[in-house]
Amino acid sequence: MANVRSSRVSEQMQREIADIIRNEVKDPRVGFVTVTEVEVTGDLQHAKIFVSVLGDDEARQNSLTALSKATGFIRGEVARRIRLRITPELSFKLDTSIDYSDKIQGVLRRLHEEEPAGDKQSSGDN
Repeated sequence: MANVRSSRVSEQMQREIADIIRNEVKDPRVGFVTVTEVEVTGDLQHAKIFVSVLGDDEARQNSLTALSKATGFIRGEVARRIRLRITPELSFKLDTSIDYSDKIQGVLRRLHEEEPAGDKQSSGDN
């Protein structure tokens, strides 16, 4: 039962935090930020917010710093929007899964481009 509750809270927090970052946070360092996932502990005391930031490493770091500075404001807004007995402590983490998937896509693309040349060599051996 607690697992279902924490996943529902995670989904609701993801929607609300994305809206808060998009519409309420006025820090110019926050760039194009997407909330990709929210992990809430079973006791709803802590939440990890994974964000993806469009831009280079400096833009990512600036956005993450700005979000860390705005954690208190964001937590207050979440408390106002979602009725919970205790609002979880928030921590923002950079989601690198998109970069990882891009890297894998690049490797697969290169392998696919090299494949026809490899097939020609193997057919000549038979």
